[in-house]
Order: sequence, then C-alpha cells, then structure tokens
Amino acid sequence: MKFCIVTPHVIKGDGQGRVNYEIVWEAIRRGHEVTLVARKIAPELQEQSLVKFINFDVEKFPTALVKEMMFSSQSAAWLYKHRHEFDLVQICGAVTSFPADVNTSHFVHTSWRRSHVHTARMNLNFYGLYHWVYSTCNAYWEKQAYRKAKVSIAVSDKVKQELINDVNIEAKRIRVIHNGVDVNEFFPGVSDREQLGLPVEKNLALFVGDIRTNRKNLDTVLKALVKVPSLHLVVLGDTSGSPYPKIADNLGLNDRVYFAGFRRDVAKIMRAVDFFVLPSRYEACTLVLLEAMASGLPVITAASAGGAELVTPESGFVLADSDDVEGLAIALNTLALDTELKTQMGETARIVAEQNTWESKAQHYINLFEEFVNDEHYRNCCDTSPVEQPIMLKA
Repeated sequence: MKFCIVTPHVIKGDGQGRVNYEIVWEAIRRGHEVTLVARKIAPELQEQSLVKFINFDVEKFPTALVKEMMFSSQSAAWLYKHRHEFDLVQICGAVTSFPADVNTSHFVHTSWRRSHVHTARMNLNFYGLYHWVYSTCNAYWEKQAYRKAKVSIAVSDKVKQELINDVNIEAKRIRVIHNGVDVNEFFPGVSDREQLGLPVEKNLALFVGDIRTNRKNLDTVLKALVKVPSLHLVVLGDTSGSPYPKIADNLGLNDRVYFAGFRRDVAKIMRAVDFFVLPSRYEACTLVLLEAMASGLPVITAASAGGAELVTPESGFVLADSDDVEGLAIALNTLALDTELKTQMGETARIVAEQNTWESKAQHYINLFEEFVNDEHYRNCCDTSPVEQPIMLKA
C-alpha cells in the first residue's frame, strides 16, 4: 500500500513528530510505501527506500502562524496534483487545507481557546493577542479539517470528547489511540542523585513541564507542598521568565524546591526520584506522564490532563479538580510517607506503561490504515471537497 502523511515534523523530539515517526517505521516493517509531506524528518528515515520526503521549507517566514499557513497552502497544492498516487492520506489537525482520509488530533484549538488558562487570558498584551489570533485561526481551520476527514483519531479520551462536544464530530467516526512511551529509554532503576546534582536522602517528587505559564499548574503544587514538610520537589523546566522561583521563595520553600532548569537527562532523573506530579490544567495527552510510569514512578495528575485515564487507582492519583490544593497535599503526603504503597504503585505503573509502547501504538495506526484501504464504507463515507481557508499563500 501507499500512504501519504502530512505533518510538520517526523522526528523523535516531540509528541506529534514521535507518533508519526513510529507510524513510518511500522509501515516500513510491513512493506508499505510512505510519502512524508513535511518540514523536517529524521535523517534515518530519509535513508529508507520505502520513504519519500516532500519538503516544504517555510522556516524563512515570520511567526508560527505564517509558517503554518504557508505549509498548508503549499502542501495542498502538491496534494491536488498527486493525491491519486496514494491509497490513504493522513494529516494532523489543520496542517493542510487538503481533505484527508484520516485526521489525527493531538490538540483541539477550539477547546483550548475556551480554557480559563488560555495564554491570551493570562497575558493581556501583544503576546496574548497573538496567541488568541493563532488559536482562533486554527480553531476555524481544524473544524473544517476534522469534518472533512473520514476517520478522526484522538490521542486521549479527553480529546475525543472535545471533538464530539466542541467540533461536532460523531463518536462513531472517532478512534482513540493514546500516545506511547519508549520503555527501553524510560525504565525503573536507581540513579546517583549526587552526580545529577539532586539532594541525597530526601523524599523527592518530580515536576516536569513549561514553567513560564500556569497551564502545567506548578503554582498548585507549590501551595500543596507547603502542607507536606517531609517532601522535597525537583522542577525541570526553563526558568527564564518564570514566576515560580519567586513564588517558591515567597512560600518559604527555597530549601525544599530545586529548580534544575531544562534538562536532557530526564530519564536518569526519573530513576533518581520517588514519584511524579503533574496536575496540569489543560493537556491533550502528556508524554511525560507515561514516561514517569515507565520509569516505575507512582504519578499524581488531574482529570484535566489528557491521558489521565491511563492512571489506575493502583498506579497513582487523579485529582477531579486540578486546583484542589488540599486533595493534592493528601496525595503528596500519602506517597511521601507510605513506602510500601509507593513501591506497589510504581510496579503497577510500569506494567501500564508496558501496555502502551510506541510499537503497539504504531501497530494500531497501521491496522486502521489497512482496514480503511480495504473497507469501501470508509472510503465513501464523507465529503472530500477542499477545506476552505481565508487566503491561499504562495512562496
């Protein structure tokens, strides 16, 4: 079979890029030909005989919005000429204005724009205005793209509900395939805390995420930490422009919170701590949650974080309200004091992660692609007229 995947990146370095990276390898293993219409792909994929790379270099244009509009326009023009060459076209969201057979939703801008923690609501300035325009444009385009697709794939139950409630996609046209995890990179073990620059002989929780905004919810974690004096916290994330070091100082937590900055040795750090906490206020499907579970860590998260449905009561805690300071403090205190429970939850978390490997997720995708190609019902179920965009740009 011949598949065409349209996406910005096909690399291991980010969520959407990693999903497509694994899909391509599974397609190769089954002998399918894959054409990647993208801005960047991993070098090792370019060396594969079954992979063809159609590159649209839009990096010279200013702002992410203009880059994406240019890529959408150019990729659509290319697909109008070459669509007949493929058995199936897969896209991600509103990445192109050309209608797809399968559209994978990694993020729903319509829902994000309504969030009380949207960037524009937190930044009443030009930066916030730009993000509001960005979300508004993408919300408009993605509604058309999802409605034109014959099948939509949601990366979490949360995303599926957003597609149903906010984009009006029928549930029967949506499949859920969660993101995966590399269980060979993230695994249980013991790392030398001293070598990693971490405090020794302390109860250590770990928080990983963007700490320049409040979406990941470090503020609630810090407030809860005040109530758990036996616990210390390691925070991984770029501190430039972040308000949280000062907040920690104001809360009297300087001796218990360690801002380690942006790190590339996250897997090693996960093997050095006791458990993981990320009660994100808004998340489509966070990769780091499964990475922590694969590392044998109990996790504390919130229902507002996509992928939280993978956290069972035996492997961690899921807060109904991401801003529940008392509930979070109780969960933190429980794991800080109950060593046996922490060990049991960590072992179960690893089992859950092993059931959600990247390889298994890629198999689900290719199984769906093959089912689609061989099922006339899918191929003829939807309108395939072009997705409207307000302007068509040419380089």
